[in-house]
Amino acid sequence: MKTTVLCAAALASAVTLTSCSTGARVDPAARPKGVGAILRLDPAFDKLVPPGTVIEKVAGGFQFTEGPLWRPDGHLWFSDVMGNVVRSLTPAGQVQILIENAGGISHAPPGSFIGPNAMVADKDGYVLLCQHTNRRIVRLDPQLHQTVYLDKFEGKRFNSPNDLVFHSDGALYFTDPPYGLLKQDDDPAKELPFNGVFRYANGKLTAVIKDLTRPNGIAFSPDGKLLYISNSDEHRKIWMRYDVNPDGSVSNPSVFADVTNETEPGNPDGMKIDSAGNIYGSGPGGLWVFSPDGKHIGTIKPGETPANCAWAEDGKTLYITATTSVYRIRVAIPGEKALYQ
Repeated sequence: MKTTVLCAAALASAVTLTSCSTGARVDPAARPKGVGAILRLDPAFDKLVPPGTVIEKVAGGFQFTEGPLWRPDGHLWFSDVMGNVVRSLTPAGQVQILIENAGGISHAPPGSFIGPNAMVADKDGYVLLCQHTNRRIVRLDPQLHQTVYLDKFEGKRFNSPNDLVFHSDGALYFTDPPYGLLKQDDDPAKELPFNGVFRYANGKLTAVIKDLTRPNGIAFSPDGKLLYISNSDEHRKIWMRYDVNPDGSVSNPSVFADVTNETEPGNPDGMKIDSAGNIYGSGPGGLWVFSPDGKHIGTIKPGETPANCAWAEDGKTLYITATTSVYRIRVAIPGEKALYQ
């Protein structure tokens, strides 16, 4: 991990292809439409993000972008957690507001994480949306009408559902950190004694993980046998990996990657996995890319701290929500088809 810090420090002055003493390369986004830079740490990364690839900024001027979701009509939906809206980016590049007060009506001070967060499409094409202020998951029909999908565990309100994903068996898994609560773990409104990861299947809700301090991003390996969770704790910045058991529970926890000592802004956050099992995880300074065996092979650095990402179009376009803006990049290996169609 120290290698990354040394090489990343060169980004600010890099104007041509630069080599670090470790063999890492910095590939600046040199074309006029390109922004940021791409840090190449291993030759394997070139097979995912070919040399010459650029990062494009497609929209900006927001407060805190999150939860991107590609829709079949060619629109990208995304959340503004502080702005408390869900927006849509049209194929023509126009930004529209889809839902106002999308996390619930709040009187919290400016800068609070009051709004909507991640989204996922269900098997019927409806959208499940995490709401921070309302502390629940709602289901959006085609007219964007909301119905409560999940809001309590064993009679107690969730903290603030954050990210969610369907397993190939149809079960919904989601994370529930306390970011939507003004005082987080110390907030008197917090009802659950843990920040959990939940599984919902056949009308039954179970807590599959209870011992992470800040469970956040969530994703499955292509075969569904591994579950990845990012822990966005400033004091323990890690990605965890678990075996998924036949009954949907998880076991054999292990630290997949640890970036606690990284000093660039950002914690492990939203992530996606491509069809070959490579992990694209929001983290300090950029979108970290890991091989399936946990080797950090490169970082996509749009210039703002990423929070999440989503496969789109033909599966080889990756949209990145990063602080005030939305970016995209083309990749060579597509994401899982179910995540973008």
